[in-house]
Amino acid sequence: MTRDERRLLVIGQGASGLCAAVAAMTSAQNAGLHLSVTLLDAAPKTQSGGNSRWSPSNIRLEADYSVAPDFVEDILASSDGLADRSYFQKLADHSSSMIQWLIDMGVIFQNPPYYLAKGPSRIQPVGGGQAILDALTAHAKTLGIQFINEFKMTQLISPENQVIGVIGLNSLGENQTLFADSVILACGGFEGNSEMRKTHLGAPAENFTLISPGTIFNDGAGIQAAMAIGAQVSGDWAAGHSEPIDPRSQGSAPVVLVYPYGLVVNSQGQRFWDEGAGWMHDTWEKFANHIQHQVSEKKVFLILDSKVTDIPNYARAIRSEVPPISASSLEQLAQKLGISSEALMSTVSKFNAACLEIHSEFNPSSKDGRACFPEGQPPKSNWSRIIDKAPFLAWPLVGALVYTFGGLRTNEIAQVLSEQGPIKGLYAAGETTGNFYKIAPNSVSMLRALVFGKISGEQAVADFLS
Repeated sequence: MTRDERRLLVIGQGASGLCAAVAAMTSAQNAGLHLSVTLLDAAPKTQSGGNSRWSPSNIRLEADYSVAPDFVEDILASSDGLADRSYFQKLADHSSSMIQWLIDMGVIFQNPPYYLAKGPSRIQPVGGGQAILDALTAHAKTLGIQFINEFKMTQLISPENQVIGVIGLNSLGENQTLFADSVILACGGFEGNSEMRKTHLGAPAENFTLISPGTIFNDGAGIQAAMAIGAQVSGDWAAGHSEPIDPRSQGSAPVVLVYPYGLVVNSQGQRFWDEGAGWMHDTWEKFANHIQHQVSEKKVFLILDSKVTDIPNYARAIRSEVPPISASSLEQLAQKLGISSEALMSTVSKFNAACLEIHSEFNPSSKDGRACFPEGQPPKSNWSRIIDKAPFLAWPLVGALVYTFGGLRTNEIAQVLSEQGPIKGLYAAGETTGNFYKIAPNSVSMLRALVFGKISGEQAVADFLS
């Protein structure tokens, strides 16, 4: 193979992998470099794309696609200073041009309202992650990029600290070797791997509900293959982003985020959590993880009364298509939920008694300071008000894992690092990389997948030409 003939393999057909493939082919054509690009995915064609296909894809940018002045500092603060400043500064510097790149390919963005809370400014593709995948896939095909599905990578070929291909199982279950000059790993974290979840997140995470049908394919294969050839890791390996969802729903990411305005009880009818500790986007991850790791049945119930419907646009915070369980009395509601009516009545009675001592006005659009301290129960720091108006409503909730934080260590140009420096011919982007600590920075995951997917493709071509 001559210097101007190169082959690139991209593992993963989600947003990050597609950006990598399209950016690489575009850069190669602009430079006059003959390049063949193949996009592989472990999933069948109709299920490919990991989390991207199912994500609403909220992106933390202003309405004009600019980055907020405190973007980098806020992310560093949320990580307790553990995050890599240069990485997130690179993300900030390339975000606006990334969005324009997608717009030029036909993706349309909107400014969605932020559930019910005052969250950071966001944009969102009309049609969610599926719209991004559709636009990038169509463009990739016009560039001549090849797609291969149902190929499960198991190993990187790497003599002398240089990656020259992959080994995996094809759709027939046969071992297959694919050679290349470089490989980009964009195949998700280890959220779909029960053994890795158990090892790194703890035993209760072994049977964690997954947020979408595509999440199961994010099995850590790329991370493990790179570690086997000496890649370093980073990120918080003991943590992941999760969300409270309605387990009855057949939809993707059926979150129910009105819990700050009601009571949450376990199967014994007892409160165990400060539902009003903060805005939904400040508490939903801890709440969902608590359900999975601390509640024995791994399922709880959100209790509300009909006053919730008085909250303007309350349904905006509910993505489940299944109606709540409804009853004309708390006793009947308890029966429908299969919990002790006596216990639920006692819990609500003590909570209501504590609410009687509050005299400030209920305000769902701000932290209203309506705190109460029920006897024998956790406090509720905001949005406390009596549960007394029929019909009474309930949603079952479980925690659902979205993505893990631990992954490969990369530099700001997406090269995978070993102790000796960049591993020649190996790049990574998106959830495969470890960049988050403590909690997930709000609406940043898709943005980093897009930006560093594009950077990885462009860098691979730049390294071919150097």
